This record gives sequence, structure tokens and C-alpha cells, in this order.
Amino acid sequence: MSATTSRRAFLAAASAAVATLAPGITLIAAQAKPADQPASSSVRWGMLIDTTRCSQDCSACVGACNVENGLGSHGRPQTDPQWIRKVDLTSKRTGQKLSLPVMCQHCESPPCVDVCPTGASFKRQDGIVLVDRHICIGCRYCMMACPYKARSFVHESLENQRPHQPRGKGCVEGCNLCAHRVDEGKRPACAEACASGAILFGDLNDPKSEIAQKLRTLPTTQIRPELKLNTAVRYGGLSI
Repeated sequence: MSATTSRRAFLAAASAAVATLAPGITLIAAQAKPADQPASSSVRWGMLIDTTRCSQDCSACVGACNVENGLGSHGRPQTDPQWIRKVDLTSKRTGQKLSLPVMCQHCESPPCVDVCPTGASFKRQDGIVLVDRHICIGCRYCMMACPYKARSFVHESLENQRPHQPRGKGCVEGCNLCAHRVDEGKRPACAEACASGAILFGDLNDPKSEIAQKLRTLPTTQIRPELKLNTAVRYGGLSI
């Protein structure tokens, strides 16, 4: 066995052991990246959500997110974790009704990162915004700074967590575009579960990607565009 192979095997075993012994506090799991494959700044992951395809009575994306990341209800809707939610809108001008999923918008310059006193809120080189639960002190400054109300605070002790998504009481959390799936070449769970094709995931920096081509030809908007945060989540058909 070569030295490189041996080192990789050791790191994989060590990571698994840490995740088993101390779920919710491991830095490696929070980053969701193999140690020998850093995120690349040549990529910027994002989503295009076609609101004209999003049905008001469908919450498949919400359910898939909850299952994938081990989010459950404690019977208190005001404090239950919610990484993605459906928002119903009605145009005052046209009366048009829309229903759209809202999650962390993965801003180019995230306000949550700017206000975090410990660096627990951070952005990967590929644009995915994450929370490192190892150093999150639960101050919730990021929750106050987020203009999209896209973060939750864990009030309860947790059991039966997903090995790929460790969580912890007293920490802030939110959509991370299913970084663990993205790193394996898969789509986020919400995009995978959307039967109507309303959620398109891809590399915004790749001019040949489907999402980049559609963004060049279809009228889209950001939520709160006046903030100039250059979000990685864009919405089509949102002209209200």
C-alpha cells in the first residue's frame, strides 16, 4: 500500500470514528468535504426555481429536506427546525398567486458570515454557505442578520442523527445545498424530489451548464435584489 493510499485510509477511518463518538461537533463532517478534495472557486453552485411549475399543494422539497437532514418536529412550530419552507405570494397588481420554496440563498457576500463572531458561519470556495457547529456558540447574530429568515436554532437535544449531517443543541443551522450530496456528484435532496422540475441545480460559473444557459435566456430575479447580495438562488416567473 502506498503512503498516499495509507494516509487516505487513515483519514477516512479517523473521520468515521469522530462522527460516531461525537456527532454534532466534528469540524470535518461540518465541512462535508474529503480532506484531499478542497472546494474549488472555479465552481459556484446555485439553483433556479421556476415558480410557474411550483404547486401550492406540493411540499415534496420540504419533506425531502427533512428526511435527508434528519429534521423532525417537536410539536412546537415556532421553534421546529426548518431549512426550507414554502411561501405563498399574491400579486397586489395582478392577483396572481404563487407558491415558492425559500431557503438559504447562498449569497456571494453573506451577511451571516459578516456578523459571526467566531467564524462558525462561513462560505466555501464553491459558494456554499455552511455553519461549523464545532465553534458555533449559539449567539444567533446570523439569524438576525439573514434577510431571508433562513436559519434555525436547535432548542432540543437530538437523537438518531444522520451520520452525514451532524447537528447539535444550542447551534444555528440552515440549508447547505446538501453539500454532502454535491460532493458526491449528486443533486440536493429538494431538487431530486421535485417531480415538476421546478428546482434546477447546477454550476452558475459553467456557461455550458443547463442552469447558466437558462439564466441567460429567461427573466429571473433574486429575493430582495435591492440588497445586492448576488444570491445563488434565483427565481423564474416571480414578477409581482
